[in-house]
Amino acid sequence: MTPTAKLRALLASDEMLVAPGAYDAITARMIAQAGFSAVYMTGAGTAATLGYPDYGLVTMTEMVDNAARLARAVDVPVIADADTGYGNELNVIRTVQEHERAGTAGIHIEDQVSPKKCGHLDDKQIVPREDWTAKIRAACAARRDPNFLIIARTDSRAMAGFDEAVARSKAALAAGADMVFLEAPQTMEEIAAVPKLVGGACLLNVVRGGKTPEIDLPTAQAMGYKLAIVPGLLFKAVMGACDAALAGLKTQQRHPVLNPDLTVRQAFARMGADQWDSYRTMFRDEPKAAAE
Repeated sequence: MTPTAKLRALLASDEMLVAPGAYDAITARMIAQAGFSAVYMTGAGTAATLGYPDYGLVTMTEMVDNAARLARAVDVPVIADADTGYGNELNVIRTVQEHERAGTAGIHIEDQVSPKKCGHLDDKQIVPREDWTAKIRAACAARRDPNFLIIARTDSRAMAGFDEAVARSKAALAAGADMVFLEAPQTMEEIAAVPKLVGGACLLNVVRGGKTPEIDLPTAQAMGYKLAIVPGLLFKAVMGACDAALAGLKTQQRHPVLNPDLTVRQAFARMGADQWDSYRTMFRDEPKAAAE
């Protein structure tokens, strides 16, 4: 199946799909090797790989290039952050086209004013509802593959209140969105209410230390969510692991013992070295002529 068909099949299951966040091919491979069925390309993590905070400083082409690398690295569907669509409806159309070419299985487009900010930061701004729903309609019209997933993300909870966020979510579904991403509900009651009030497939953003209360995945599934993304898990875990390894190097004045303490060969094996090694001899022997 194509990545988009795989994603649709996974979302049709009774089980909520969980997509941890990857920011490069290494983390994407680790997610797939851990047994998760989908990868979420985190926009914050992608910005971090370029040395920037999640302040809308990364361009569409940079985001699509990263999504393409992730999609090439794994056999599971990749869902990507597409920020605001990088402009008006014209820009949204090109964004969808480029992501389809890159092999992305789906994207989400939000209603923040550009340049946007992380959904769990303060002082965000949103565009008028009509401007955002026009982008959603443009995104749906632009896709060549009907299985390509269009997720409508609204950041309006913080600025305009929960009722407006629900109303925007409903409007996005009416405009053709396949799923709604109501960002940063602020209480457990709001988290539980979203799938009931929106009336369509819903995504939950699982963020530790953000504006949304912590929730376990079985509870989120019982509430009716179809997809949970965990964007910051590996991004923040890697920073902690790097800090610890570098501190060990400084204090011990030798290569510290890591966890896991992989050999060079074992590390390369996680990146597909065994398959590439098989290519070294695979094409050396000419095929034997067929017997007459």
